[in-house]
Amino acid sequence: MALDHSIIGKRSDPMLHAYEARDTILYALGVGAKKSEIDYLYEGKGPKVLPSFAVVPMFEPMFRQLSSTGADLSMVVHGAQTVRIHKPFAANGKVLTTSVLRGIYDMRKWATLVFDMETKDESGVLVAENTAQIIVRDAGGFGGSPAPKDENPAPKPKDKERAPDFVEEELTSPEQALLYRLSGDRNPLHADPEFAAKVGFAEGPILHGLCTFGYMVRHAAKGMAGADPSKLSGFCAPFRRPVWPGDTIVTKGYKVTDKAYALEVSVKERPEAVIIGGWATLS
Repeated sequence: MALDHSIIGKRSDPMLHAYEARDTILYALGVGAKKSEIDYLYEGKGPKVLPSFAVVPMFEPMFRQLSSTGADLSMVVHGAQTVRIHKPFAANGKVLTTSVLRGIYDMRKWATLVFDMETKDESGVLVAENTAQIIVRDAGGFGGSPAPKDENPAPKPKDKERAPDFVEEELTSPEQALLYRLSGDRNPLHADPEFAAKVGFAEGPILHGLCTFGYMVRHAAKGMAGADPSKLSGFCAPFRRPVWPGDTIVTKGYKVTDKAYALEVSVKERPEAVIIGGWATLS
């Protein structure tokens, strides 16, 4: 089934997302926060909100536009995610998010859909911008142009002998995807073994790309900003291979400038990188 190109360039109506401390705490637990990060896990400390929480209010408006293209949702995987933070999220509140489908691009067998989202607070102040690349398997070959490459402010150093400036390693739980999905992404690919096998993942449900993304952001905060994620102004993860719940996520960071690091994420149990060309910037 061909994808519907008619909504390209059309901005969605603002979608309200109301959240409480319970929601930001649940998100933090979903991306692996530990009791040593109590500021994000206890309302008595605010709680503070992890900046990667920005992907939560953007998900539903993006998903609605994705659905309206006629994409087979069982064939959808996350290709990349970029977030730019303009102000910290409040401990609780209401935000409004709009989504624009920038384009549908032909990647031969696959199609890549690029969505741009803006999230503002109730007074209209911009809080965060998101760009999501969504891959629809078996939807390419329609003769379109390939997806554009976004600017990378921190390309990985080409010196293969250079050691990373930081390494963070963390074991995920076998239940990690089941926990993360409670923050909004209920795709059965991350929960149902039979569904996962049916769409090509015989090993079982995979971890959400945005869950791996949250781990990467927490790791970058530890390695770049003294464990203070509020100092991060932007972060990007191009997803290359899946992660399974129970895998050990390893994030390596390479300082490129005083305010930008190149990031690479791998899985300890398998000799493969799962995020290549990632980056994070400091405010």
